[in-house]
Amino acid sequence: METTDHQYDSVIQGCKEIFINKAKDYGTAWRVLRTISVVDQIFIKAQRIRTIQEKRSQKIGDDISSEFRGIINYAIIGTIQLELPAGLPDEMPVEQISALYDKHTKTAKRLMQDKNHDYGEAWRSMSQESFVDLVLMKLQRIRQILINEGKTIISEGIDANYLDILNYAVFALILLSEKQ
Repeated sequence: METTDHQYDSVIQGCKEIFINKAKDYGTAWRVLRTISVVDQIFIKAQRIRTIQEKRSQKIGDDISSEFRGIINYAIIGTIQLELPAGLPDEMPVEQISALYDKHTKTAKRLMQDKNHDYGEAWRSMSQESFVDLVLMKLQRIRQILINEGKTIISEGIDANYLDILNYAVFALILLSEKQ
């Protein structure tokens, strides 16, 4: 578990660096995104990975790893947006979003640790294709929850689906780094 924790932290640190640098370049323009728009941004990235996997080629330079990092950062955006009350200004200081980033990635890491305890790191035997398919499935679930006006009968909410998406992308990046 110690190795997984270290690998997890390394992936998150790399993603956070990108997130913070983009916030310095663009501010928090993502604050205008509604939940469905965040879902669509993640969908675009997951669908691109799936297309590259199926065609075994690509024409745009961004590699699969960069798309998984984007999925992680959009999942964090989604969890932050769900938490923030309506009416806050769109622009937020970098220090504030950095703290929110840390808060949500810690929640995701705790979830990962709990699931790893119960599932015995089964994800290490999974394929990259499965991670993408699971992300796409979670996005479909979020879309259905939105159609149901945020209500679920027995299932987890949007936030839990974002955390699972984040963790699947982290797992994919860990396994990609181990291949290299």
